[in-house]
Amino acid sequence: MAAPAELIPAGEVIACHTVDDWNNKFKAAKESNKLIVIDFTATWCPPCRFIAPIFVELAKKHLDVVFFKVDVDELNSVAKDFEVEAMPTFVYMKGEEKVDKVVGAAKDEIVAKLEKHSQVASA
Repeated sequence: MAAPAELIPAGEVIACHTVDDWNNKFKAAKESNKLIVIDFTATWCPPCRFIAPIFVELAKKHLDVVFFKVDVDELNSVAKDFEVEAMPTFVYMKGEEKVDKVVGAAKDEIVAKLEKHSQVASA
């Protein structure tokens, strides 16, 4: 099995397409002790397509945060585990704990919560 650092590249949005892939990478991310932000998205969702390039830019700027993209149609069971009911939904995790959530393509709110929790994470 790859080392966590190999599974979790900094500055990238990690897309998972199978439950096994998700489980391995999410476990490695939790073990990294970094803030995790998961973008629950769908290809048919216009707000999801709007926010996707912004999410990529955030990943490039915040190298101390792990960014995931989960397509709710591909990984429906993962979306259910996180009680996702609308797209896009952004879930903020620290280890096993869900620390925050943003529903909708609200760029300012996504950035504010990212900055709030990444500062807490590195304090």
